[in-house]
Amino acid sequence: MGIYEELVARGLIAQVTNEEEIREMVNNGKATFYIGFDCTADSLHVGHFMALCLMKRLQMAGNKPIALIGDGTTLIGDPSGRTDMRKMLTKEDIRHNAECFKRQMEKFIDFSDDKALMLYNSEWLVPLNYIELLREVGPCFSVNNMLRAECYKQRMERGLSFLEFNYMIMQSYDFYYMFQHYGCNMQFGGNDQWSNMLGGAMTITLLLNSEGKKMGKTASGAVWLDPNKTSPFEFYQYWRNVGDADVLKCIRMLTFLPLEEIDAMDGWEGSQLNRAKEILAFELTKLVHGEEEAKKAEASAKALFGGAGGGDVPTCEIAEADLTDGKLDILSVLVKAGLCPSKSDARRNVQQGGVTVDDQKVTDIAASYSADALREGIVVRRGKKNFCKVVLK
Repeated sequence: MGIYEELVARGLIAQVTNEEEIREMVNNGKATFYIGFDCTADSLHVGHFMALCLMKRLQMAGNKPIALIGDGTTLIGDPSGRTDMRKMLTKEDIRHNAECFKRQMEKFIDFSDDKALMLYNSEWLVPLNYIELLREVGPCFSVNNMLRAECYKQRMERGLSFLEFNYMIMQSYDFYYMFQHYGCNMQFGGNDQWSNMLGGAMTITLLLNSEGKKMGKTASGAVWLDPNKTSPFEFYQYWRNVGDADVLKCIRMLTFLPLEEIDAMDGWEGSQLNRAKEILAFELTKLVHGEEEAKKAEASAKALFGGAGGGDVPTCEIAEADLTDGKLDILSVLVKAGLCPSKSDARRNVQQGGVTVDDQKVTDIAASYSADALREGIVVRRGKKNFCKVVLK
């Protein structure tokens, strides 16, 4: 099985423009491909994870990745997948974010000995002469076709700025420039980028399944690859808590386990799916944070779900002065642990059945915990994914 067939088997490919040509190039290590990353934050998140894994897979098969840092296009802002205009960042913010991206990408991609390139599109976009661009590039784009693109249609009702309207042209010019100067012959991206990707004149494009971006969003926001934003333990728990219906799909798409091993899991159900989730969480935490941190997160999670806490489980220390008559009530516990912003919110969570202490559901808002119990530590949870060990010191 070639690498292209493996990508298909893992469910990573949604659409291509020149399949036979792509298959031949990728399987024979002849692809110099790029994926773009706009610098809208100071960390990559889980939504970028699939792209990084794909670059790693293709590089391992002998192909050459180009990580294109969109420090130039970030000045404009991509309207794809947006209902409003992106926040405008300063050049200093963008440069800082780009440096953060580079450090994270180096965990996945080998940039040594010209095995991969990291380019900044400000190199060619900033010096562009506007009149020259209009004359040379403008005639290649139909406004009617651009307005039919999904990335623009969803913005038309609320207003699409002329600034954002230029994004497709800029992304297409990226491919054109890299084809001429760096031998780039292929581009990859999520399906929200399809219209932008097709704008490249000699484009050979491969559309990634969009599950990566879906997986990158939670109710509380993005899951970051930066351990200072999302700890290895929180990262592990995010994947440990994926739905039963998604776990094998995620293992197939995101881990580097052999397909034969994954195929053997297809019939798993019940408690076996919990084991599959542990495998997924460990493998992905190892990829992002290293094996040592993955082992710590795994041990902490097992201790937590065993009711004992420990390891790298988030911990909140309280003092004797926080107690009332030698006890601490459940509402105060939730607030001090940072699991609820106020006692009224804590009350609502308890009454709705969303709070457990040491795996026992708490339904009484008057429940309290003695100093002795707190010295041993109690593991408090709000919902499935928010928990903390509370300890009296």
